[in-house]
Amino acid sequence: MDNQTTDEHSNIVVSALEDLKAKDIMVLHVGDISTVADTMIIATGTSNRHVKALAENVAFEAKQQDWLSIGMEGDDIAEWVLVDFGDVIVHVMLPTTREFYDLESLWTLKPDSNPEQE
Repeated sequence: MDNQTTDEHSNIVVSALEDLKAKDIMVLHVGDISTVADTMIIATGTSNRHVKALAENVAFEAKQQDWLSIGMEGDDIAEWVLVDFGDVIVHVMLPTTREFYDLESLWTLKPDSNPEQE
């Protein structure tokens, strides 16, 4: 997928998250270190209901732009909902779940760095 399309997709996701007041939205460009996706977007919801609503709004707004998700996981419990669009993967989590898994650190860690030495 080209960078312009990925950026457009990321903008759709971020806008959908902002519309429902997601917290701490982070956009990570991971295309250089992963073949899974070009971009990961991580956001926090304030409750299980909020997490689910955020993820559903992302899928809905994407569909309005004729961009369909490959799938959604975790919306039954809604502690962590993943919405997969192929080029963009969206993680919406409760604060405690986000803190525990710390995806930001995982996906921004450089291959030649050793966190124990820092």
